[in-house]
Order: sequence, then structure tokens, then C-alpha cells
Amino acid sequence: MQIGRWNHQSAGGSSHGGSGASRSSQGGSRPYSSPRPSRYGGGSSGGPRRYGSDRGGSRGGYGGGRGPSRGRGFGTFGETESEIAKFMNKTVVTTEEPVFIPEHKFADFDINAHLKANILARGYDLPTPIQDKTIPHTLLGQDVVGLAETGTGKTAAFLIPLIDKVMKQKGERVLIMAPTRELAVQIEKELAGFAKGLGFRGMVAVGGANIGPQISALRHDPAFVIGTPGRLKDLMERKALDLTGFGTVVLDEADRMLDMGFIDDMRMILSKMRKERHTLFFSATMGKDIEKLIGDFLESPVIISVKTRDTSKNVEQDVVRIPRGADKFEVLADLLKNREFSRVLVFGRTKYGVEKLAKDLSRRHIHAESIHGNKTYGARIRALEAFKTGRVVALVATDVAARGLDIPAVTHVINYDLPSTYEDYVHRIGRTGRASHKGIALTFVQER
Repeated sequence: MQIGRWNHQSAGGSSHGGSGASRSSQGGSRPYSSPRPSRYGGGSSGGPRRYGSDRGGSRGGYGGGRGPSRGRGFGTFGETESEIAKFMNKTVVTTEEPVFIPEHKFADFDINAHLKANILARGYDLPTPIQDKTIPHTLLGQDVVGLAETGTGKTAAFLIPLIDKVMKQKGERVLIMAPTRELAVQIEKELAGFAKGLGFRGMVAVGGANIGPQISALRHDPAFVIGTPGRLKDLMERKALDLTGFGTVVLDEADRMLDMGFIDDMRMILSKMRKERHTLFFSATMGKDIEKLIGDFLESPVIISVKTRDTSKNVEQDVVRIPRGADKFEVLADLLKNREFSRVLVFGRTKYGVEKLAKDLSRRHIHAESIHGNKTYGARIRALEAFKTGRVVALVATDVAARGLDIPAVTHVINYDLPSTYEDYVHRIGRTGRASHKGIALTFVQER
């Protein structure tokens, strides 16, 4: 099959049941973006679209958030042809970027010998750009603003120097704030790998999990506390977490925490730390709100940007135009039956819609799981593990999965519902085409 192309043999026939259309990949076939309805025509003419509208509706889906995203409307990105054009990159001519040559090797950094051995044992040799530029400044105790897309290695960029700091400065404690439970858990797993055998603890404080064990873990004064703002605030209100002994804080995916309405919680939490603190701030974007946060939270920071492009050149992007009256669920189900769609992230807008979509796909014998803010912490972790290990073909998600998660070898991202902003689109499709892998991103566009 040629990427992004199908050979349409049915002429306006229904895509519901029957023999359907052939999936051969012959030359001259039409791309996904073809406005003609032959493959996707027919169906439930005039019937309502399933799983909610591409317009309006509840945003939902941001696990642990405090209501709808602030500073945003309830509209969508991709309702005009000029916006739709941003979902396609087939006609873009790109030039090869120069190969990055780091200034350092991990062996060169002045860090604890045991930590250095752990890094090398995990197969790390040359740092990524964000690691190469950030680690030296962090080791010097400077405040840092790191601007980088997801998948660039920024977790290691702050963990490695901060582990060294904890080893060398007795009693030093580190607070790491992350927007989602999944990202917090992922950071803790990375911490455990780098800090193996070093003799200190880290713990995760996230909502959706029993708070009792988290309170018990805090009694052991862990060197690293990694949590979402909402649960950290709850623990502070219960007098289980005292931040006066913490001298270092990391705000990871700060722009997403801002979008999720965590700003008041973030300010309250930081106000309870020592005034003279070491602050690391990571974000994929630099808007006016982010600039204000940096001015409020950091002292003369070093700003490091390794952003090179909006979207990865490893991701082929295209649209699937759904003719008026056609059922886009049938289109999705048809695509997912193709063997090349082997590990697919499907993005929807609402918690209810995502859950229903996953169940309906499962009824079609397409193995699918869902992840959204209404699922328990344990259920979300189980769904992610099933997807990572290949037990399910499709993970249907709200935008909670668009940031910070390390999901290897995602073959396709499908925007079943349009994203709210182009920024959300960029983060969604960033789940595929990671490292040296190629990926495909498809966006469903309902013709009106």
C-alpha cells in the first residue's frame, strides 16, 4: 500500500457492510484528501453524526483539570480550507536539517560516578539537543527555561542533573509538577532507572489513586516528589506535604498545565516553597501567558530553545474528507481493519464520545481501549500498557494523551474529532513519527 493512498472502486456506494471498496494501491489512486465521495459516500444519508459534533460541545478529557481550558473558546481548528491545508504536508518541499553534533558526551559531565554508570548502562551515550544544552546550566544551579517539543528527551535533561544535586547536597529535595497522571508516572519510572542503587526514594502524587499510600510515602521524606497540581494541593491541605524543605522545582509541560486551568494551584504551591529556589521550566510553546509565568516564577533564567519545526518531517499528514450524510464511524472502522494500522491513536473531543467510540470499535472486533479523565488511574494505566504491548490496535483518547507520554512505535494518529487549536494538533500528531520512525497523521474533515 502506498502511504496515504487508496484505490476507490465503488461509485458512490455505501460503506456500511457489503463487499466494500478494494484496498489495492495502484498508481493514479486518489489521496485521502479527495473531495469526491466515492469511497465514503452513501451510508446513513441525512442521519446525525455519531459521537458528538466537531463543533462546540464539552471540551472534557483533560485528566485532573479544574474545568475547561482557560483562555480558549469552544470552537475547533480546521473549519476553513486554509486551516484544513495545515493538516496536509504532501506538497511541502523540505530540506534536510544539519545533523546535530553535541558538545558533550554523558561521560563528560561532572556528575556522580554511580549515576554516570547507570546512564551508560541504559544505553545513553550522546545527549539530545535539549539535554546537551540544559544539563550544564542545571548543574551550575541556574534557573532554566527549556523550549522543546515532546519526545526530545527533556525528562532526562532535568532528572540527570537533579539526581546529581541530590547526591551531592545532603537533604536536598525536588518537587516535579506535571499536568497528567500518566506523565508523572512516566517521570518516576525514568527516575527509578537513573537512580538505581543510589539509595534515595521518589514517589508519585496523583489524583485518581488512593491518597493513603501517598501520605504514607511522604512520611519517609522522599528526595523527589512528582505529582499533578491538584493532588499536591490536596496533600498540602491535609498537612501531609510540607514544601518548606524543598529547594528545587521542575514545571514540566507548563503550557499544558496553564491550559488545564492549574495556574492558581501552581502559584499556591510555589508560594509554599523556599523563596530562594532553583526552578526549571519546560514548555513546548512560548506565548504571552507563558512569558508572564516565567517572569513570576524564575530568576534571571537561561532560555534554551531547540524547537526546529512545528511538526515532524517523519509524519506524513493528510485529511480524510467525510461526505455530508456519511457515517464517519464506518470510515474509521474500515481504516482500522487494514493491517498497516497496527498501533493507532484516535483522538476525540469528549470523555463520553471517546468511551463510546472505543466500545463500538470493540463490538466490531477491533481491539480498542480508551483513556480520558473519567477513568480511574488504574484503568488508564492498564489501557496504556495494553496499547504499548500491542494487545489493542487502537487507543481512543481525549487530549490527555497528547502531551508527554512515551508511547513507542505509534503507526498512525487519527484526529476523529478536530482539535481545538493548531497547537493541540501539533501535540496530537507528535505521538507518531518519533525518533527514527515514520508515522502517518490523518484528520477527519466533515463536509458541510
